[in-house]
Amino acid sequence: MEIREIGVVGCGLMGSGIAQVCAASGFPTVVVEATQELCDRGLGNIVKRLERAVQKGSLKAPEKTAIEGRLRVTTDQTKLANCDIVIEAIIERIEEKNRLWRALDPILKKDAILASNTSSISITEMMMATSRPQRFIGVHFMNPVPVMELVEVIRTIVTDQEVFDSAIAFVRKLGKQPVRTSDRPGFIVNRILVPYLLDAIRALEEGVGSIEDIDKSMRLGCGHPMGPFVLLDFVGLDTTYYISNVLFEEFKEPRFAAPSLLKRMVIAGWHGKKTGRGFYDYSDPNSPKVMDLLRL
Repeated sequence: MEIREIGVVGCGLMGSGIAQVCAASGFPTVVVEATQELCDRGLGNIVKRLERAVQKGSLKAPEKTAIEGRLRVTTDQTKLANCDIVIEAIIERIEEKNRLWRALDPILKKDAILASNTSSISITEMMMATSRPQRFIGVHFMNPVPVMELVEVIRTIVTDQEVFDSAIAFVRKLGKQPVRTSDRPGFIVNRILVPYLLDAIRALEEGVGSIEDIDKSMRLGCGHPMGPFVLLDFVGLDTTYYISNVLFEEFKEPRFAAPSLLKRMVIAGWHGKKTGRGFYDYSDPNSPKVMDLLRL
């Protein structure tokens, strides 16, 4: 099937990034949020990113205007009725996602592709909240969406081949690189990445090295663009904690269990850059300082 119009539900960090990329790729894009305040905030973030691109010279002013013209942000879910694919990018809670899909099911056209941007929740569980599980897939974009090339395209045991192929082609039209995977916890990226991040925290707890030295070791020794603690703060400690719990629940393997330090930081509200504190203190965003987390 040919995808002409896109729907995105959720205009937070991930949703706004997905909407921006879709509009920048020439697709009319409808974005739905719960309140007008969230609509305005999400659209405002998109406009700011586009303005920065114009200032840097990577985007021309007329192109910025054209992208904004392809975006419609609304609180009205019925505006998704003509969309060929609808991508959900709301909070990572299965109850909220299923509530949304049950509400959208009678609104969306019969041949629409239903897609979730979840990083860890079972696609199979979500598809059963609809009357068309064969048209349900996962499309997991990486953060930040406008920059990162990769998109995991996730199929279930009942996904139609035509739906899967259409989703792969759509991702390529966005200028992204799709990888195919199946509906297993963590998919590809988080299945490999999360144990690495958890091991870094365990190494810190065990006194193997400091935050700075572990970060430096992985950057300079392994060629990673950022160390594990910088990455944890960027992704969000709460997000990593949530994904680790999903993985541990599925596999019951110690490598997926959240370290005590991670759990305590999440409980304390230290979630990384978005809260101003994580493994680094972001009081001065231009000069983050290492947190002293293990002092007596």
